Amino acid sequence: MQTILCLSFVTLFSLVGLLCAEIDGSPNIVLEEVHVGVILDMGSSEGKIILSCISTALSDFYHLHNNYSTRVILHTRDSKGKALHALSAALNLLDKIKVEAIIGAQTKMEANLLAELGEEAKVPVLSLSGLRISPFGAPGEYPFFVEITQDETSQVKAISGLIETFKWRDVTFLYENTDYGRDIIPFLINSFEEANVTIVYKSCIATSSADEQIIEELHNLTKLKTTVFVVHISHFLVPRLFLNAKKLGLLSEGYAWIMTSTSMNFLHFSMDPSVIESTQGVLGLKSYTPASTRLHNLTSRLRRIFYMQDPNIEVSAVIPDGTTWALAEAVERTWTSTGLNLVNLNNITSSKHGLLLLQEILQTRFKGLSGEEIQYPNGKLVSTAIEIVNVIGKGERRVGLWPCEEKHTRDSYPLNSRRNLLSTNDLETIIWPGGSSTIPRGSKMQLSNNSKIKLRVGVPVRIGFNELVHMIHDNQTNRTYFTGFCIDVFEAAIRALPYEVNYTFIPFPIGINESYNDIVYQVFLQTFDAVVGDTTITSERSQNVCFTIPYTDLGVGMLVSNENEDMWFFLKPLSADLWITTAVFFILTGFVVWVIERPVNPEFQGTPSQQIGTILCYAFSTIVYAHREKLLNNLAKFVVIIWVFAVLILTSSYTATLTSIMTVNQIQVNSRANIGYHSLISRQGVANIKFKSSYKTVEEYALALSRGSKHGGVSAIVDEVPYIKIFLGHYPTGYSMINPESTTNGFGFVFPKGSNLVHDMSMQIQQMREEGKLIEMEKVWFHKGTIPMFNNTASDPNTLNFHTFRGLFLITGVSSAFALFIFIIFPLKEKWYAVKKFRFRYRVREKLQRVRKFFSHKVSNENEENQ
Repeated sequence: MQTILCLSFVTLFSLVGLLCAEIDGSPNIVLEEVHVGVILDMGSSEGKIILSCISTALSDFYHLHNNYSTRVILHTRDSKGKALHALSAALNLLDKIKVEAIIGAQTKMEANLLAELGEEAKVPVLSLSGLRISPFGAPGEYPFFVEITQDETSQVKAISGLIETFKWRDVTFLYENTDYGRDIIPFLINSFEEANVTIVYKSCIATSSADEQIIEELHNLTKLKTTVFVVHISHFLVPRLFLNAKKLGLLSEGYAWIMTSTSMNFLHFSMDPSVIESTQGVLGLKSYTPASTRLHNLTSRLRRIFYMQDPNIEVSAVIPDGTTWALAEAVERTWTSTGLNLVNLNNITSSKHGLLLLQEILQTRFKGLSGEEIQYPNGKLVSTAIEIVNVIGKGERRVGLWPCEEKHTRDSYPLNSRRNLLSTNDLETIIWPGGSSTIPRGSKMQLSNNSKIKLRVGVPVRIGFNELVHMIHDNQTNRTYFTGFCIDVFEAAIRALPYEVNYTFIPFPIGINESYNDIVYQVFLQTFDAVVGDTTITSERSQNVCFTIPYTDLGVGMLVSNENEDMWFFLKPLSADLWITTAVFFILTGFVVWVIERPVNPEFQGTPSQQIGTILCYAFSTIVYAHREKLLNNLAKFVVIIWVFAVLILTSSYTATLTSIMTVNQIQVNSRANIGYHSLISRQGVANIKFKSSYKTVEEYALALSRGSKHGGVSAIVDEVPYIKIFLGHYPTGYSMINPESTTNGFGFVFPKGSNLVHDMSMQIQQMREEGKLIEMEKVWFHKGTIPMFNNTASDPNTLNFHTFRGLFLITGVSSAFALFIFIIFPLKEKWYAVKKFRFRYRVREKLQRVRKFFSHKVSNENEENQ
């Protein structure tokens, strides 16, 4: 891993001081010990090297700064290469030693566990590996986590930019079957999509793979047309991978290999000349290290140190990393600026100085041994550039630099920022595999204006649907010709290519023993270089070959007959109960209007037979709004308005349903209906259908549909849209197609994986579609008449019933009842008021008479008395 070397050179910054500073011998300084944990796999050479570098860096740092009042004390724990052991060791360091920081996490799993623990304990974790994150995830979840090595994902822009510079469009990606190997994939794919680069094949190699398994996987790569490989595996696998790849000829002229910085670390640990020889011409990426004489001298010193520990370890180059220097400097500033000491640190869940120490580490900025500025502004090591190197001889040679982004924030990744484009002029001469300085073309198929391509094109030949593909054999000349829509599209696209392509059509009979899957597989076996015909694009076939974009309509349709011999078909839109209910309401509405209008409207009066005729005529004339009788009562007008609204809805629904029935016969696709099909692919996505048999020709389609399910035929035929269009071109009046569903991907041309013709032909097909040429070709081969289509994506029209309109009839009935109630109540009320008034007047009159009698009697009595 690249992180092994990053820390292995922490000594460089301290050695700078040794070379250029004077030793201050200030006596009587009280030293304060600051405990730091180091968790490494001590059983690996990387762990031993890293520990040696950290120890040497601290020794040199305090030799230079002997006046400092603090001293970092290292406490080493063995993770044994397991994440849980690393977590247990970290807990022990926090509990027993009370460490103020932890250095370690050689794997992503360890990094995630220690990040959680560091966040809980508020202790900075200086990690040798990055966290497992999404390319679109937001960093900053663990502020106490500091990634002290170059982020693996930062180099994906450089890889895609390099591929784009050489104008390669297809690559093969080899990665290790570990979290480390898989985590970079989404970043790589995202970056490649921006550069319009396609990963045609991803090869996964397990760490425990034997040589036989690696060779088997490499054999698969030899079958691909692509000759550009991007490698992201640990340096342990690199020697075995390249030794076997060289034996298989994958490192000969015309091939290109690009290794990530982690894979390039094999140069720092391998002394096997055969391994170095097998990687000649390989390009690799690594963190940028400006050259200096002092750096070279210190590299030699490190070699001697490591050689004393393990003679089998070779360090050919170093990458400066100021982690140890930064930590020691941050510790000094933290403890001297705060005036605190390390007494009584009993709470392991929250370090007193954790936050202050973290801030000092993140604010650290200084120049390293090579002059490169070291800083961790957002918990990540910021690198100014990525170095592009070429493996030559016994080592590597820099051929160019990829500038990194100037600024990184917690909310932005290099993947989301602008691209730094290179040109071949920015790179020095590269020696490619095979010793050639000519840039590989990226494909075994030479696609250039000066080269000719010879294709062996397989053509599926079968009975029926000659409009798509038809083979004609001329007995006089003994030559075979191919015609059809598929052939025309292919030839038009070939002619439009900017280079010359020669091709020969080879017939491939499709029948009982051979299928379309077989002819497609012949491309994978390299029997054919391409397949042209009515070949449907499927996911299963795409595992072995590549398809162009489809040049026909997508999906599956249903072909049905329009014939209908039922003389009562016009009654089908409405169910019987709805017909009866509608008739009853017609009569009921007419009766209510007659009751209301009869007392005041002469047009609703007359003999009983005339009044009955008026009721029926007026009610049913509302269907066409032809009623001529003038209404005088407002209640009658209210009833008619509500009823006319109901009639409008009923007639509109009836018309729509009747139109659908007249367009296509209602098909009940259930267990009793027989449905025909053309191929197994056409049956995909169609469920709950009883398929009877397969039909191959247009004539068989017509015969089966004309017989129907009751007479040994079928009620409908399920097929891909192009076949149905051809049938409807022959029979445009008697049949229709129910609107198709996109359950298939259409027809496409077949090419081997990695073929540049896939992209070029797809571009030509897209251009022909935009210019309308595909439609014109369809008209020539498919459309001999108007093609009827019934646009219904769900099912055939259903009969309308009373349940559908029960709300409408409820409104109408309530309105009529309300009007009739008002009509009856108001006259009774008026009569009651009249009777009441009469009675009142009668009583008043009686009282007046009594008064008169009283006064007349009194007057008469007075007169008598006076006399």
